[in-house]
Amino acid sequence: MKAWRGVLIALSFLLLSGCLVTFKEPLAASDPAPKGLLGKWASTNAWGEPMNLELARIGNDRYQAVTYFRAKPREREAYPFTVSRHGNRWYLSAKVPARFGGQFIIAGFELTDKRELVIYNLDLEQITQAIAQKTLDGQSFQTDDGDGVQVDSSLEKVFAYLDDPANSDVFVEAARYQRQANAK
Repeated sequence: MKAWRGVLIALSFLLLSGCLVTFKEPLAASDPAPKGLLGKWASTNAWGEPMNLELARIGNDRYQAVTYFRAKPREREAYPFTVSRHGNRWYLSAKVPARFGGQFIIAGFELTDKRELVIYNLDLEQITQAIAQKTLDGQSFQTDDGDGVQVDSSLEKVFAYLDDPANSDVFVEAARYQRQANAK
């Protein structure tokens, strides 16, 4: 769980209950990050621990999230990700560890006027319901850390579902970061 908690902290993609929505395909590395995304961010995790998040470019339209607790600045974990814009929303995608299927996660995010980075997770129950109703294709799975669902639909079908205003409540706020004052 410790390695997976690092992914949770680094990208804040998952709900704290351990629920996981994965996808067979990652987002294509074709969109540059929005202005203001890259840099240093700070937050407090669900356990009350102050933490930092640094987002940087590592290649053409490829990025990396580096996370660390303020109390342990030398203990850092890094996770590559891509971003994409569909409709009015920004999304990011990263590979999950092999013990959780090695698939990809997709989360929404926004940059607010208050210099905040807000990450939105996908609601496991609503995605499961969409699969049961045949709106999306997929299957449930279990891990030692909780329930999950793998979405097998093409990204085109996934984004048609996610971009539909009727499904706007499928996004749940997972984390909120403040821009660090000394960041550029």
